[in-house]
Amino acid sequence: MAVERIACGDELPEGCIATALSLTSPKDACRLALVASTFRSAAESDAVWDRFLPSDYYDIISRSIDGPDSLKVCSKKDLYLYLCDNPILIDGGTKSFSLEKGSGKKCYMLAARSLQIVWVDTPRHWRWISLPESRFSEVAELLDVCWFDISGKINTNMLSPDTRYGAYLVFTTKSRTCGFENQPAESSVGIAGHERYTHTFYLNPRGGRRQYRYQVVPRRLGIFTHHMARILREETEDAPKGCHPKQRSDGWMEIELGEFFIKRGQEAEVEISLTEVKGGDRKAGLIIEGIDIRPKE
Repeated sequence: MAVERIACGDELPEGCIATALSLTSPKDACRLALVASTFRSAAESDAVWDRFLPSDYYDIISRSIDGPDSLKVCSKKDLYLYLCDNPILIDGGTKSFSLEKGSGKKCYMLAARSLQIVWVDTPRHWRWISLPESRFSEVAELLDVCWFDISGKINTNMLSPDTRYGAYLVFTTKSRTCGFENQPAESSVGIAGHERYTHTFYLNPRGGRRQYRYQVVPRRLGIFTHHMARILREETEDAPKGCHPKQRSDGWMEIELGEFFIKRGQEAEVEISLTEVKGGDRKAGLIIEGIDIRPKE
């Protein structure tokens, strides 16, 4: 009987259980809290959740635009869960910070204001607007360009070590979106000085299209000249390569730009870029919220 009780954790000191739980993951700690009352009590302790929070979490939340005191939480577990569900704006509102709920790894979004966007300061090409559905105070609306070029950077020491990350363009569109239907965009993602991940994709929400045009042309038959009766028409088919935007739970769309791996102790910059400069078509209608950087499973 005594052996059974120890196996359930009833005879173990709560401090020992808390130490053991802190060596697992947030998801495992919540599961183990169901084993016994002692596990449940230990799983609520600050000692456990302090280990799940990033070691520099206080420095990060101190950079919140609202200040660290704006986070009304009662425990480290409450703080952890708050940061998972409520991205906070930091560095003057140019970035947002949150945690991945299952692992506690760091997630960032680079706001459009922190990106390098070609022609963004030319009012006839881009303009800054506010949208209530955006976490940032401003987003960038594309008005009219032929040369589409966006890039951003983030230092590796801001991210969680020994983690594979993905970078995603977060955007929405207007009904008058044009210029992205037939020509794919290209992205490049990687750590400076290392091999870069390149990717081809379509920013058109309906996916890439291949276009065929049948024009009215004269044709001579004997002494008569006839025009082909066929009217200009277009046929479309799904592009065989590249990928298409996906809807996010927050109402925005996203497209993966690439991935990279952060090694422990690595100090460098992650460079992210996307362009569409080959087609030469007029492009308009995209609204850029930012670039989301989060762990990949």
